[in-house]
Amino acid sequence: MRKTISFVSMITSKLCMLLLIMNAFIGNAIAQQKASVVKTPTAVLQDFMDQRFGMFIHWGPVNLRGTEIGWSRGNSVDTADYDNLYKEFDPVLFNADAWVLAAKNAGMKYLTITAKHHDGFCLWPSRFTDYDIMSSPYKKDILAELSKACAKYGIKFCVYFTILDWHDPLYPVSNIPNAGLKPTGDMRKFVDKIKGQLTEIVKGYHPYMLWFDGNWESPWTLQMGQEVYQHLKKLDPNVIVNNRLGKGTHKLMNDQTVGDYATPEQYIGEINMKDPWESCITICRQWAWKPNDQMKTLKESLQTLAGTAGGNGNLLYNVGPMADGRMEARQVKMLAEMGKWLSQYGVSVYGTRGGPYPPSKDLVATRKGSKVYLHLLKTDAKTIALPNLPTKQRLSSVRYLNGPLLAFQQDEYGINIPLTGKLPDMNDTVLVLDFVGDVTDVEIVR
Repeated sequence: MRKTISFVSMITSKLCMLLLIMNAFIGNAIAQQKASVVKTPTAVLQDFMDQRFGMFIHWGPVNLRGTEIGWSRGNSVDTADYDNLYKEFDPVLFNADAWVLAAKNAGMKYLTITAKHHDGFCLWPSRFTDYDIMSSPYKKDILAELSKACAKYGIKFCVYFTILDWHDPLYPVSNIPNAGLKPTGDMRKFVDKIKGQLTEIVKGYHPYMLWFDGNWESPWTLQMGQEVYQHLKKLDPNVIVNNRLGKGTHKLMNDQTVGDYATPEQYIGEINMKDPWESCITICRQWAWKPNDQMKTLKESLQTLAGTAGGNGNLLYNVGPMADGRMEARQVKMLAEMGKWLSQYGVSVYGTRGGPYPPSKDLVATRKGSKVYLHLLKTDAKTIALPNLPTKQRLSSVRYLNGPLLAFQQDEYGINIPLTGKLPDMNDTVLVLDFVGDVTDVEIVR
C-alpha cells in the first residue's frame, strides 16, 4: 500500500512539474508574440498630430462624369460605362507642382491622394492589374509625380488605398444592386494581392501615412486587417496607418481597431486627449469633382479647422480636381485665403493640443506651453466668461494674437474678458491667454 501511494505521489509530482513547464512555455510564447507585434512609434504619431492640417484629393476617371467616385458605379453611372472611363482618361493639364503648391499655400502640411478607390482603378502602374494609369491614354505615374513634388515643397506625401474593390473578380462583393456574390471571389488571393500592391506603394513612393477605407463590408475580417498591418510594419515601421484596417467604428478607437488613429467623417470629432484622430471633410458637397458643387465659405472652412484643433484632432480637407487635371480656381483661391489666415494665426493651430476649455458653438481653445488660444466663433460677443482652470493657475495677460493687450478680471469664480471695438478677424478672432506656468497637461475644464 505504501509503495502504491509513493508511486502515485511520484507520478503526480511529475505531472505538476510538466504542467508548470508547459505553462511557462505557453506564457513565453504569448509574450514573444505580443513583443513581435510592431506598432507605429508614439513620437511618429505625435509628429503627425502636430501637422494639424492636410489635403485630401479624390480623383480618377469618374471625374469625366462629375459623379461620386466609386459609389456611382452601377448607380448613377452604368457599370460598363464606369468601368471603361479609364480609356478616355487623359488629364493633360495635371501638374503635380500646382497641386502641391495649392496645399502649401493653404498652410497644409501633408497631402493624401486616392491611389485606389472602391472602383479599383489604380493611379500608379501596378504589376497586379491592368486596370491602372498605364492603360489610360495618359500613361504617367501620378503617385511618382506627386511624391516628387511633395518632397520638393516640403509637404508630407500620403496615400489613400481601399481594401474593398468592386471591380476586382477576386473580391466577392459588388455594389451593383441584386448582383449577388461573384463566383470568382477568393479573399485569400485578394489579401495577397493587396499586400503586393501595398508593397509597391511603400517601397516605390515611401508614403508618410496610409489612409485605408472600405473595411465595413463582410468579406473583410479583423484578422485580415491585422495581417496587412503587420505586413506594412515589416516594410516600414514608421508608416502611419489610419483605423480603417480592422472593424468597428471609424470615429473612435476600440478593441476592433487596427491602425493608429480615428477617422470621423464629414463632421468634427469630439474632444479626445487620449487617442489621436483626424476629421476628413469636403470643401464642397461631393468628394469627387462635381460641376457647380456648393462650396464652403472661408468662415466655415477656418472654423472647421479651428474646431478640429480645439478637439485635439487634425483636419484632412478634401478637394476634387477636374477630369483634365486642374483644381478649380475657386477652390484654390479659398485654400489660399485659409493659408493667408494661417500665416498670421498658425501658432494657435500647429503643434498645439486641444483644450483645456471644451469646444462649443461660441469658441474653441488650443494650448501650448503657458498659453491658451481662444478662437472666437461668435462674432457678436461683448464679453468672454471662463471658469478658472482646475489647477487654479493665475492668468498673467490677455491679448489679441498679433494685437494689443486686453483688460481682464480673475477672481475665485473665474475669468472675465470684456471685448471692445471691432474684432480683428470676423471669421476667427484669436485671443492669447498667458497663464503663470505650463498648461499643457491641465485636465479639460468640465
